[in-house]
Amino acid sequence: MGKGGRAVVADKKEQVELPQITWEEVKKHNTPKDAWMVHQNKVYDVSDWYEHPGGAVIFTHAGDDMTDIFAAFHATGSMKTMKPFLKGELVAESTKKDQHQLDFEKGYRELRIQMVKMGLFQSSKLYYLFKICFNLSMWAVAVSMVMFSDKTSVHIASALLLGLFWQQCGWLAHDFMHHQVFKNRLFGDLVGLFVGNFLQGFSVSWWKNKHNGHHAVTNLHASGDEAQDGDPDIDTMPLLAWTLKQANSLKEADPNGKHSPMTKFFIKHQAITYFPILLLARLSWLNESFKTALGLGASTENAKEEFKRKGLAYPIAEPTLLLMFHTWNFALSCKFGEWSFAYSAMYYMTACMSSGLFLALVFGLGHNGMAVYDAETRPDFWKLQVTTTRNIIGGHGMPQWFVDWFCGGLQYQVEHHLFPTVPRHNLHKVHKLVDSFCKKWDVSYHEADMIDGNLEVLKHLKSVSNDFISEMVKEFPAM
Repeated sequence: MGKGGRAVVADKKEQVELPQITWEEVKKHNTPKDAWMVHQNKVYDVSDWYEHPGGAVIFTHAGDDMTDIFAAFHATGSMKTMKPFLKGELVAESTKKDQHQLDFEKGYRELRIQMVKMGLFQSSKLYYLFKICFNLSMWAVAVSMVMFSDKTSVHIASALLLGLFWQQCGWLAHDFMHHQVFKNRLFGDLVGLFVGNFLQGFSVSWWKNKHNGHHAVTNLHASGDEAQDGDPDIDTMPLLAWTLKQANSLKEADPNGKHSPMTKFFIKHQAITYFPILLLARLSWLNESFKTALGLGASTENAKEEFKRKGLAYPIAEPTLLLMFHTWNFALSCKFGEWSFAYSAMYYMTACMSSGLFLALVFGLGHNGMAVYDAETRPDFWKLQVTTTRNIIGGHGMPQWFVDWFCGGLQYQVEHHLFPTVPRHNLHKVHKLVDSFCKKWDVSYHEADMIDGNLEVLKHLKSVSNDFISEMVKEFPAM
């Protein structure tokens, strides 16, 4: 666990000058077992530190600069925790950054300070109380429609409302688990457990491991099998490929160097299968949550090692609340045993599939079809987040107020990725600052409405399919 770094601190009284380390040397240490990273030109050795409070997400920046992602995720004063891991000092000249890049980085770090002074990181507790009450009222109406009506049309409407309720709970749990609401992280976790596990049915430990990784390395292909610098949200093979490199990844891993028939089918037709896959997304998330909370497995090797070494943050509360969720959900879906199995399954699947679609429509628009980078050639923090992210605006007859409510703050996905601890009710103010800053520095900034955005996603998927088919034809001319 970063023994070299601890040794430097232990001998600091005798050793005034820290060892000088080049950027090339830092980049060699890019795996969880051998992890060095840079913060404000200081090098830290966090090798094998799975006890990190945020979990294995720390290894996403092994061999890289963590200055800005650290600021995005942590409260003021958190760097005190890193002192035992200090390894040396970065030779600044070895980073090969020109003055323009240095000025740009200084500019967006000063913007963050300006936002702190403006109070944009402060939440309105009344706002979030209203959101919780509004969500619970949606649940109460959905339950009432089942209990006090015998009409199939009303029951279908109830299932759709329940799916929307789960989607809205997803945004609320997201806010609380990002610590947008409470500075005391325990309070945020407890409300997140209630909203996420009990109301929505998702394990917050599973979600945090996956989502924190996504925030840290958005739309990045991992640099190697042992590195943890790839975005888990684009790890969608063999069902979807976001780049030709990703489409060929399973072929490269196959002993015979061939694509499986299933991989070929899904990639060739992914622009058609995209929305049907979204309909089944919630079932996959429920399964991963259940396995995580009960210790039956993990969705990635990164998560498996984290939970093995560190365990769940709330080992009793998580499985208990998930079991309670499935209990009330089962009782509602069969109307306490009154409905037949087929009718109950219809209600349950309607709710699940609509919720999966409602959720995935929003966060799919956030990043799908945007730039994808190799981890080794990632841009700086600001450019990475802005160029891989799409904001959602009103359009095609869809009013902005509906988009704001339906998307739960993630219509400002760019701003959220740059400043994930800003409460959603302040993101519209942040949007103006970020838009202005991007124009000043000529940084790409993309927005689209829900119709055009989805067309962009489908066009991108089709483009990857065409490239994949063209490559297959070159390899096998008889196709």
